Amino acid sequence: MTALLLLPLLLPCALPPLARQALARLAPAAALWAVTGCAVVLGGCSLAALGAFVLIGLLRLPLFAAFGEFIHPLHTAPALIVVPAAATSVGALAVCCWTLARSVLRQGRAFRTARTEAGRRPAAGDLCVVDSPRPDAYALPGRPHRIVVTTAMLRSLDGPEREALFAHERAHNEGGHHYFLAAAELAAHCHPALRPVRTTVRLAAERAADEAAAARVGDRRLTARAIARAALAGQADGTARPDFAAGATTGPVPQRVQALLGAPGRPRRGRAVAALLIACTALSGAAAAAGLADFHHRVEVAQGEEAP
Repeated sequence: MTALLLLPLLLPCALPPLARQALARLAPAAALWAVTGCAVVLGGCSLAALGAFVLIGLLRLPLFAAFGEFIHPLHTAPALIVVPAAATSVGALAVCCWTLARSVLRQGRAFRTARTEAGRRPAAGDLCVVDSPRPDAYALPGRPHRIVVTTAMLRSLDGPEREALFAHERAHNEGGHHYFLAAAELAAHCHPALRPVRTTVRLAAERAADEAAAARVGDRRLTARAIARAALAGQADGTARPDFAAGATTGPVPQRVQALLGAPGRPRRGRAVAALLIACTALSGAAAAAGLADFHHRVEVAQGEEAP
């Protein structure tokens, strides 16, 4: 049981390199779905494993054993293993909850500020122009979705480049990319090894929006030029916005521009990477489920409800 529950805590360490390979070998939209889904599952399984270790440690204490109405000893790993594992798991879960709560409060404040700022400005359809000397543009989720762009950013681009920029931001809102970014942020607080995956998910979202914008305006070079000029203009301190509000100036812009200027052919085959992602996710889920089922069986045996 202990060995099974260790797997969900170790497998997230394999995701960051696999995520980078997935983005290089899969279409951006496919990589966005695959990496985000895998991160969420691995994060959830790691939390389940930590919770199981805490319960195992608690049930080794006489008070909780009496509360569980045990009539037989609970057969688990030796106390020298169980007690430190439970104490470590308690600390890890406390850190996860603390960092997640801080992130939720910070992102919530930034989102409310951005929505309030956008609500004060007249909108032309989904476009909201903010009078600011700081160049910035981003897709603001909510009801209704908004494309927020500052006057400084508009002055930095010509007409066709503005249309490419707007198409990029609309692709973020239409694709629901804020959900992927929020899910990656949540997974990052479940296991420290998943924190680098946030960067890959953000880049995948930007690459997917780049491709959608290029298809909408019908000019990959124009889209690349608009993103490059927007990124150069936006190197100054940008407006406050939540991390899940995607913008064209984020991520490694040179890599994105190079991808747009290259041939739009099919990406290299990524079946092996996709298979590894699926295997990693399935193994983590199976190990967590089997470990929890085994723990439940041992508890029922200790309660006298099942035979050993």
